[in-house]
Amino acid sequence: MSTFDLPQKKGTLMKPNKSNLSTLKQICQLIPPHLVNKLAKKHGIRTRKFSAWSHVVTLLYTQLSHALSLNDVCDGLNNHSSSLNKIREATPPKRNTLSNANRTRNSALAEDLFWEVLKSLKGRMPQFGIERKYSGFPQRFKCAVYAVDSTTIQLLANCMDWAKHRRRKAAAKCHMQLNLQTFLPSCAIVKEANTHDSTEAREVCANIKEGEIVVFDKAYLDFKHLNHLDKREVNWVTRAKDNMAYEVIREQTQPKGAILKDQVIKLTGAKPRKLYEKELRLVEAEVLIDGKLKQLTFITNNFKWAPSSIASLYQARWGIEVFFKQIKQNLKLADFLGYNKNAIQWQVWTALLAYVLLRFLAFRSGWKHSFSRIFTLIRGVLWNHLELNSVLQSCGTASDPPKIRSAPDQAYLPRFKAALDGTAIVL
Repeated sequence: MSTFDLPQKKGTLMKPNKSNLSTLKQICQLIPPHLVNKLAKKHGIRTRKFSAWSHVVTLLYTQLSHALSLNDVCDGLNNHSSSLNKIREATPPKRNTLSNANRTRNSALAEDLFWEVLKSLKGRMPQFGIERKYSGFPQRFKCAVYAVDSTTIQLLANCMDWAKHRRRKAAAKCHMQLNLQTFLPSCAIVKEANTHDSTEAREVCANIKEGEIVVFDKAYLDFKHLNHLDKREVNWVTRAKDNMAYEVIREQTQPKGAILKDQVIKLTGAKPRKLYEKELRLVEAEVLIDGKLKQLTFITNNFKWAPSSIASLYQARWGIEVFFKQIKQNLKLADFLGYNKNAIQWQVWTALLAYVLLRFLAFRSGWKHSFSRIFTLIRGVLWNHLELNSVLQSCGTASDPPKIRSAPDQAYLPRFKAALDGTAIVL
């Protein structure tokens, strides 16, 4: 009988089992052996002392430990060099060596590694991701539903000329296609933020198959792209722009409840009509956003769904905002170890890799708490020799701690200000 099968007294917590492997090694072992070396050869990365595998482990450690700088990363790994060496003979880098690797080694290796590892994890456990379907996902849809959006990663304009898009501003963008059924990325593009979202729409949606559904905000509205999706028989839902010119052909259904309009329309603007000649469906509905009812107008190429389903699909798009919030609040995407485009891409792709590895560990152990909690738990035992499944299963049932609100000029816990003023109730 295994340790997990032993009966436990009510109210007691199981102690984590000891292991011969460090927590970091157990995480890195989820990456298939020889995969990094294979990808390094594919992308022409030749190394001497600091191998491609050591580079990947170093950047994973950066994400999982939330290291602050190049010195922090190198010192931390050097202090645990013996444990690090047991992770398939990985070695700690020098500061300049790591900086040079981030700057010069092709970041396409990190991108390919992310997709290969995600494919491998799904192959190990085909149900991976299904158990964490986004809570706002409309249950009546059985086909795949994808949300497309982008998140901006603020950078320093005086250090990053490649990402400048205004005089004093610089930023990178991560365009993401998220499967709302698995809450896992299906496509991602990391590049500078000086192009409009609609220019990346076709590439982000290139892998969506016939009969599937894609939902995106009006920033991705491009009628040429919508026409292309329609020809591929992909169902799409987006918001209409305020200045969209159209004529009403007929009423699809009569207004009812929160549905204010449900019409079949045709574009009248010279250029839009040339790009999209077919009829469209327009639905105007009252949608609850941040506790307030707002009137939103949607357009779609599907004439069979109920108008309420169209509104529900667009509301489900909020799932991708939740995803961006998870990775930006927990992983290292606020400050970077390098300034050039290649270094930024290395760090963004390894952040996504760390996210997927932690999600897999949560799935394998039956984790029921938040992503923030599993991240902080694993960060605390990164070099400990504990069996990971038992660590996660021994976590208590208490609710997650109150979140810290942060702003450029303040950081405080809820009710902290009231406590300072003497008005808080102490229990």
